[in-house]
Amino acid sequence: MKNKNNSTPYSADDHRFMSRAIQLAERGLYTTDPNPRVGCVIVNKGTIVGEGWHQIAGEAHAEVNALTAAGHRAEGATVYVSLEPCCHQGKTPPCTDALIAAKVERVVAAMQDPNPSVAGNGLQQLTNAGIMAEVGLMEIQARDLNPGFIQRMKTSRPYVRNKLAMSVDGRTAMADGESKWITGEAARLDVQRLRARSSAIVTGAGTVLSDDPSMTVRLENTKRQPERIIIDSNLSTPTNAKILQQPGQAHILTCSDDKAAIDQLIETGARVVTLPKVNNRVDLHAVMNYLNEWEVNEILLETGATLSGAMLEEKLIDEIIIYMAPVVMGDQARGLFQLPYLNSMSDRIELSLKSTRMLGNDLRLTYTPNYITSR
Repeated sequence: MKNKNNSTPYSADDHRFMSRAIQLAERGLYTTDPNPRVGCVIVNKGTIVGEGWHQIAGEAHAEVNALTAAGHRAEGATVYVSLEPCCHQGKTPPCTDALIAAKVERVVAAMQDPNPSVAGNGLQQLTNAGIMAEVGLMEIQARDLNPGFIQRMKTSRPYVRNKLAMSVDGRTAMADGESKWITGEAARLDVQRLRARSSAIVTGAGTVLSDDPSMTVRLENTKRQPERIIIDSNLSTPTNAKILQQPGQAHILTCSDDKAAIDQLIETGARVVTLPKVNNRVDLHAVMNYLNEWEVNEILLETGATLSGAMLEEKLIDEIIIYMAPVVMGDQARGLFQLPYLNSMSDRIELSLKSTRMLGNDLRLTYTPNYITSR
């Protein structure tokens, strides 16, 4: 197995074909969960002879789909794949076996699989079979496809995006809780895309009580709805809440032992789970452990200032996406994060700006908390 770096550059064709593999992987952005998004391109004598991507968990992987498309033309070919081929038996057979049987000559992976069951072993198996195996081409782009899968494999914790909409003066709702709509249609459509790619949408009981959201994906041709998670320390979620009326099962995570309230919520079809308590609220680290057990890769945190602040305080937010509308809501309106422990400038939480983008009249700002780099 060869691990290339900048001192040993790949060719322009290598970049072109890997770029195509990554484009194919993006087609599974909304459908592969909890598996990673993976694309594959097979090239023989400079011509693409097969393409594939992982479409749905439990079905054929990208390499197998590409090999099927290539047929006998895969023999002696170069395979470009956005993630190291798997070498273990899961719901589908190992992709390394299929590549070896097809007699490919070279495999270029964008990145090593973080899954401990693979983690370099797939490329080593190919090398042992006489196939030239390389890794590291366009790794940054490949990693951007699967932040949740990578993080869960490495740390046993989902990747958390906190979505917030605010005015120019940093307000998320009026003093009485009114918040519809701060942003325009383009921003709201972008939120639907964020929901669609997420494994789970997490909210708090306060948001359920004030907004009564459904927390579902409302895009055309939606094939998968994310898990709906309510963090409700005191079991205040109404039994007629919209979030409990949607297809599938909502999860209510609590630290309450109120059996009557638990039974009433279970009767709605919800799954009620009692977790440890910290400072009279659900232990948020226990929430992350629970979601990891459910193979949740990416969380979209859609909630108010209290839960957003608590998650930020516990350093559990990996990315903050803010949609800023060109409006002013005044100093009596509600803020982004409730963080009462911040008393001096030295306590502040610093952020790094990752990207900016205009969506209609609204500005999308994407930040990473600086504590991420110190983990």
